[in-house]
Parts: sequence; structure tokens; C-alpha cells
Amino acid sequence: MRGEDFFTSKEEKQPAPTFAGRFAQIFNKNVVDSASVTSTEATDQSDLPETLDSFILDNKSEEQTSSVDFEELMKNITTKDQGSEVPSTLAGGVVLDQIYATTPQELNSLLFSDANFQKSVADVQGSTDLQIGPWKYENGSESAQRVVSYTKAPSKLIKALKATEEQMYIKADGKVFAVLSSVGTPDAPYGKTFKAEVLYCITQGPEQPSGEQSSRLEVSWRMNFLQSTMMKSMIEGGARQGIKESFEQYGKVLTQHVKPLDLKNIGSEKDQMLASLQVERQSDWKLAVQYFANFTVVSTVLMGFYVLVHVWLAMPSTIQGLEFVGLDLPDSIGELIVCGVLVLQGKRVLELMSRFMQARVQKGSDHGIKAQGDGWLLTVALIEGSNLAAVDSSGFSDPYVVFTCNGKTRSSSIKFQKSDPLWNEIFEFDAMDEPPSVLDVEVFDFDGPFDEATSLGRAEINFLKYNISDLSDIWIPLQGKLAQACQSKLHLRIFLNNTRGTNVVQDYITKMEKEVGKKIKLRSPQTNSAFQKLFGLPPEEFLINDFACHLKRRMPLQGRLFLSARIIGFHADLFGHKTKFFFLWEDIEDIQIIPPTLSSMGSPIVIMTLRQGRGFDARHGARTQDTEGRLKYHFHSFVSFNVAHRTIMALWKARALTPEQKVQIVEEAAEATTVQTAEEESLAKNLQASEEEIEAKSLHGVDEESETKSLLSVESGSFLGVGDVNMSVVYSSVLSLPTSFFMELFRGSEIDRRVMERAGCLNYSHSPWESEKPDVYQRQLYYKFDKHISRYRGEVTSTQQKSRLSGRNGWLIEEVMTLHGVPLGDYFTLHVRYQVEDLPSRSVGCSIQVNFGIAWLKYTRQQKKMTKNIVLNLQERVKVMFSVLEKEYVSGA
Repeated sequence: MRGEDFFTSKEEKQPAPTFAGRFAQIFNKNVVDSASVTSTEATDQSDLPETLDSFILDNKSEEQTSSVDFEELMKNITTKDQGSEVPSTLAGGVVLDQIYATTPQELNSLLFSDANFQKSVADVQGSTDLQIGPWKYENGSESAQRVVSYTKAPSKLIKALKATEEQMYIKADGKVFAVLSSVGTPDAPYGKTFKAEVLYCITQGPEQPSGEQSSRLEVSWRMNFLQSTMMKSMIEGGARQGIKESFEQYGKVLTQHVKPLDLKNIGSEKDQMLASLQVERQSDWKLAVQYFANFTVVSTVLMGFYVLVHVWLAMPSTIQGLEFVGLDLPDSIGELIVCGVLVLQGKRVLELMSRFMQARVQKGSDHGIKAQGDGWLLTVALIEGSNLAAVDSSGFSDPYVVFTCNGKTRSSSIKFQKSDPLWNEIFEFDAMDEPPSVLDVEVFDFDGPFDEATSLGRAEINFLKYNISDLSDIWIPLQGKLAQACQSKLHLRIFLNNTRGTNVVQDYITKMEKEVGKKIKLRSPQTNSAFQKLFGLPPEEFLINDFACHLKRRMPLQGRLFLSARIIGFHADLFGHKTKFFFLWEDIEDIQIIPPTLSSMGSPIVIMTLRQGRGFDARHGARTQDTEGRLKYHFHSFVSFNVAHRTIMALWKARALTPEQKVQIVEEAAEATTVQTAEEESLAKNLQASEEEIEAKSLHGVDEESETKSLLSVESGSFLGVGDVNMSVVYSSVLSLPTSFFMELFRGSEIDRRVMERAGCLNYSHSPWESEKPDVYQRQLYYKFDKHISRYRGEVTSTQQKSRLSGRNGWLIEEVMTLHGVPLGDYFTLHVRYQVEDLPSRSVGCSIQVNFGIAWLKYTRQQKKMTKNIVLNLQERVKVMFSVLEKEYVSGA
């Protein structure tokens, strides 16, 4: 990227002399101190994708300056980069997404080591004084970096600017290359308050029809504000337009050096590959000779010929015994045996002929039939088999393959007397509204139309565990005793195409809205990308909804339940411990709703029972396993239980049930009695009354995240845990009581209950402290708000963790709270940290500091108002709690 025309929009029409410009400088003046810059930089760095911190290299001191050194650098990085994830698309959006007719390695070398290409881009963009630094490991850095500087051409509103790019490799494994570029323009108006970050991501593209590789370049961006400024939205607007124009020029220069590929032409790769398949054609006579050329048929024919000759030569015998005219019975034991052999041989030959005729009728009737409708179209090309088990006496088998997907089957033709059959047949499944989850493949030996077929092996292709491009040419090993003994496998080519584009996603969500009875928001590409990265899903998977809830195991685990068209997944990041798993909707055998119990903190429990042998990859999240080996998962404490329940049932019915089961569930299901009715507008009205009081109080130290930053936390895929939330001090004081007595507030004692009730927490209950690891303990809390605290009288489920301060006489208590029964309660979680320690200077006294942060799980325009309201309420509650605790200590003393 050769510079960013950040300020091409109208926000910079007044550089300095105008009144507006002076007014903005007044508000911006007091935030330019270095401490603020350092603090904010650290905060913004935490928003980078997780993979930016996971890329580790050995430190190097030498500088790479030549192309040979660059190749050595790439080899070094590639050997070290094992297992790091592909970084997510940045929140500002994608400005360049194109496939090129070159390998990822060659494209990476062109973009980041070819000085001629860099100069060509600078010339087109009008940049001068281009200086390209070498790639090196600077100041002990663990990642390869370089600095590129240039003077950006002047525009109508902005003079020529000096720009500096700091480029850093964050991934390079030989197939994927990712470079993060941070661009600074300090001479621009407000230029010291921000930097533009650009992510270049090079990945493997689809294989070209010629068999050559292609590569995909995706460039995304975002703004990283180092200081608060009133001009934030105007700066972003100008940056967006400038970056877009800059990369339009960048793309044009790139097409002069490497050929771009049209996605439509690449899409026709499937047709070209399938058209090249040549079906093995043989005449019926040739197949008959091949099929009947065995000992049984030959011996039967010879014996039959021998008998016919004997009948022709022999004289009619006299009638004797029980014989009569027309009935000639065997006259000896030998004749009886010969007749039996002839009958059995004749029967076997007739069965072979019947099987042959029936098999010729079954010539793979699905082959060549075009699928009907629009949506997700699944095409399977059956190429060949290898080492199939021999079950016939001839040492071969008569194999055919059955494909099953979404309840529909396709069958191949039968290949006679083959252990390595060649099919070259194509099968299509009618278009589906949602992408398929699993394709079942099973190979059978043909034994006739009325006999039970012998299975030669089976396989299950889970589309959620494969990238669809990897299935375009794959050998699938077969499972089963016969298949594993012979190491049998099938050669397949599988293609999954969406013929309706993004409309298929919208259509599916519209259908689910009718089932759920509530509007479902179409998620952005950034959110879907973050969801896919979180669970390692293919790019065609899309998120439908997510809900805050608890997973019930030995201890309830607070997290979020993610629902998509094909999976149900759970993710939790609590006190640094991450838990995640998912399973298919088709894996679920039954869903039960259990009434609220004390252990579920007054919330209904959703119990999902998986089918036998399913979900073992997710067994660490299961509550129990029954005697039949079925896993059971318990979820409770949903913020919006009715909506969550209806969504879960609608998706399950759509994917896993037969029509008869759907009818039965509809007849048995009870209609929901309550629906979430609170909307953002009503919340805004309720908050309006206290807004003036809130504004009058000092909230310094509380980080009120802007709308852009809140979107960033969701769109970038950073599903926040305690370690990711920005915590700020909301209360700090010295209490006249020892630390040991203060901890009564967290011991579950009678003092704990009285203090919480005085603070407006009704029906207060808690679980006992349980050890998670040495010197770390955890418990669950449940209580309701008094009407004086919240007019909605919401409920709270909370997880607390306590541990001793290292090297000091004190404790650290961390708490994650989820609000239920309040408007937008599923949009956020509240994070509180209490730090208490003894004061050496006082005989009786302890210092207490309370930190607070909000993890926004969804975006809302009311974030600022809600943050102020919550912080004010928390400050008042903390003061009441500590005041009551001091009175308890005095009265007890």
C-alpha cells in the first residue's frame, strides 16, 4: 500500500484558521500527553486478532537486503510458523479481494521484496521520496519487520505528507502469508491521534483448469486511534474513501505484473473436470463373457452337455417300481446323487443369470440426472475404487456405491468381478436451502434384488471439517472390518456450490423467522468470519443467533451458545480458561426442557441428548453419558429463554427430524407465554430521567467504548473473556477493618447474606467454593434486584473466582455477571475485580480497589448511556456494601 488518502472527505476543509478548527483543537489539546498515548496504544493492541500474538520466531540480528536473503527469510519463517491461525479480516472492511494466476509464494515475493513493483505503485499514486528498508529482526523483535517511507502527493484539501509504514509478518507457513502494515501520517491534521492498519492476507486459491495453482489476495483495514478526539468519525470517513481510492490504483498496478482470474471462470472448473471423466463402456456380451467365465458355469455347461448326449444315445428303459409314463425315477443311489448335483448346478447358474440381468437394469440410474432448484447444489463424481474386499468365491466382488445426503440417496452402477473398479460417474443432489452437513458413502456387493447386500465399507464426509476446495479431488479411506483389512478406499471429486449467492442465506433466515416468531438479524461478513474462525468452520457457514447461558457440568460455566444452520456450538473464556465445542443438529436425538431448580438458579434447563456414537469430539462439554453411550448436554440461565428455546427447536426440526417427528413435536409443544418485548427505545426513555444526574458525577477512569470500537470487538472475532475486557477503577478507598473480616463478604457466611440484602439483592444464594487449581477457588451466585435498584427487577447469575495476591497479605476476587430479565441483557456481560490487602501502616485497616469493565457481545446505539447508568449503579451499591460491612465489624467488635 503506497500511502492512504485519509482525508479526501469534507472533514478537513478547515485546516486551522477557521473557528471550527480552533474549537476542535481546544477539546483535543488536553489529551496529547504521552501517558495517555502509551495507555491507549496498549489498549488498542489488545484488539488485534489473536493470531497476531501467537506468531513466534527466533531472534535474528542480521538484515536481509537482497532477494536471496528474502528467500532465506521466508524459509526461516516457514519452518517456525507451525499451527498459527489465519488472521481475521479487519473491522474497517475489505478494499481488495482478487484471485491471481500465480502461487502464494510468488505473489508474496512480488508484493514484499520486488522494489520495482513498489516503485510502480508509488509512481501511479504520485508518491515521491520512496525509501524501502530491509526486512530484519529489530530490537529483539520476534517477527520480521521493515519500514517503508514516502511522501504522499498533495490533494485538494491536504498538502503533501510524509508517511511511514511499519510492516510486520504475522503468518507465513508456505501456503498463507499475512503482513500487518501500520501507517502513520503525523503531519496531517490530528495525525498524531491515529494510525491506519492494513492487513495483507495471501492464501491459496482454487486450482486452475490447467492444473496450475492460483492465489487469493485480500486486503482489509481499520483505524487505530491512539488518543481520544472529537474528529474521530470524520477522520474515519476520510480514511475510508482515501484507502478505497489508493487500493483501486494498487490493484491496477498489480494486474500489470500478474494475471487476475475471473471467479466465474474458476467456477467453471467443476464443469471442466467433470466433462473430462470418461465412463468405462463395455458391451453386454463382453460383460457376460467376463461374468460367466468361471468354474461353476463352465462345469454346469459341460455336465449338461454330457447328460444331453447320454439321453440321445441311451435306449428308453422299461417302466418299473413307482414309475409311470412320463416319470423316470433314479434306479440307484448313484443316479440320485448325479441328479441332485445337476439340479444344484442348474439353480446356481439361473441365479447368476438373474443377478446379471437385474444388475444390467441397475446401471446407476442417477448418473447424469441434473439437480432441480436453486440453492446449495452438491455434485459428487465417483472416479474409482481401490482394494475392495473380495466376497465372492471367484476372488472378486460386484461393487456399487450408495451416497446419502439430507435423506436422499444416489446409487452407482454395478461393476462385475472387480476389486479395483473404475466408475467415472457423476451424481447431483437437488438444491438445498442450507449447506449439507454430512455425506454418507457406503460400498455394497451386489447379491441380487432380494438378498441383503454385503457392506464392503463405509465413510462419512463431514463438510464442517473439510474445506470444500480440498474435496475437489480426494481419496476417502473406507471404514469397516472388510475395508480396513484390505485398506479399501474410494476416489471422489466433490463440489458444493451456492447458486443463489447471499440470497440463500437470507431466504433461510426468513424461513427460520416464521418458525421462531421473532426477527433474526442477518450477521455481517466480519461477524460470520469471526464465528467461522472461532470454531474452525468452512466459509459457507453462517451464524443465525447466539445467546448468553450457562453450561452445567460439575460447576456451571458461563459462556455463549452459537446457533448456525448446521451446528450448535458453545464458547466460554472465563478467568483465562477457554472452553469450546460444537456438534451437528443431526447428532441430536432428543431435546427436553426441565423446570427450574435450585441448582439451575431458577432457570429452565435445556437437555440435549445426542445419538449413540455421536459428538465424541465435544464430550468434554457433556454433563453425563447414559448406559447406551449417549452424551447429554445441559444448558440453562438463558437471558431470553423463550426466544432461545424457539430458535433451537426450529433449527433442530429443520435439520434432524423426519416429517412424522415434526408433526408430533408440533402437537406436543406448548406455546410460549412470554416474549421479550423491551426494545432499545424504551430503554432510552428509562435512562433519560437519570442522565442529568449521571453527567454531573465524575466517571474518570471509566473507558466508555465508542460505537466503532464496540463493533470492532464483535466484528473482529474477539469473543471476550476477563483478560480481554478493559478494566478501569471505579472505587478506591481505605476501610477500617482487617482484610480477614472483609473476606467475610465472599465466604458465604451470614454477614455475606445480610450485606447483599442491604445492597438490594433479594433471594441471594450461592454455591460452595470449589478449588479449580492450587490456591484458586470458584463459586456461583444468584440473586434478584430490588425494585429500588432496577425497575425491571432483573435476575443476576454470577461466577466469582478468588486467589491470594502474590507476595502480599491480600486477595484478588474476579467476578463475571450476566443480567436476566432486563432489556438488552444479552448484549453484554459485566466484569468486576476486587483487590483488597492489609495496610502495614495501620493496625486495623485495609485498602480496597474495585475495577469494572463491560464486554459488549452485540452492538447497540445505547452503549454510552448504558455504561454510565451501570457504573453509577455499581458505585452506589459498592458504597452501601462496604458501609454495611464496616458497621458489621464495629457491632461485632
